[in-house]
Amino acid sequence: MTITSPNNDRLKEIRKLARRRERALSGRFIAEGEDLLAAADAAGWAALERYCAAGSGLPGVAVEPELLAGVSQLGSGTRALGVFEQRWADAPVGPLCVALHGIADPGNVGTVLRSALAFGASSVALGPDCADPYGFKAVRASMGALFAVPVARYASVEELPGMVVALAAHAGESIAGLMEETTGARTPAGGRPRGTASLTLLIGAERVGLPDDVLAACDRVVRIPIHSESLNAAMAATVALYEVTREAVAADRRMPTP
Repeated sequence: MTITSPNNDRLKEIRKLARRRERALSGRFIAEGEDLLAAADAAGWAALERYCAAGSGLPGVAVEPELLAGVSQLGSGTRALGVFEQRWADAPVGPLCVALHGIADPGNVGTVLRSALAFGASSVALGPDCADPYGFKAVRASMGALFAVPVARYASVEELPGMVVALAAHAGESIAGLMEETTGARTPAGGRPRGTASLTLLIGAERVGLPDDVLAACDRVVRIPIHSESLNAAMAATVALYEVTREAVAADRRMPTP
């Protein structure tokens, strides 16, 4: 059977999932393109529904190509898309977690996921005012990393694992050499141990950075020495991830387990 009507109920559902509220209510999201669907397959993340352009020879429910292009959020249309169930980890985990605060750009969220996978991070944690990682732009920017890196929510710094290191634009010590001091979690003065993971990198938005109360709750504040005013959040996260994992990368090994 081939879907030939724009009023088909399945196509209507795909259009609805373009809206964040509908994704939140349904717990579902859309991934478009053969590369993302292949990444989902490789991660064992089965699609609830799969659609393909009629005549493409791809697996899934066949849809007339112009109708599939009509529900696609890619400017050039797509030959395949899938509907997936969202997966949220119960909590962020180590030994290396990347936490985001106030990152409203979905492209940055997706790119951080991609960098987290590249450098062997254990999870990505999304805090207040972050973009939806299951929105189209974030999913696309992750280039399939969303299917391989656990994603969790957090409400406060106290929920983050390990030594929590905040990245600031013009404050704190240089991040260089930080890895030498992250063999175990510290207990903040007057606080409780943050678990057994080694490190959480906490990244704020490019323009406003991290609020003062969030910085005060972290164990360390570091900066990336640069000549310009700032880096965007995804670039800063990528540089920081490289810095704290470069010894492990050079030795061709992953971050140590707790």
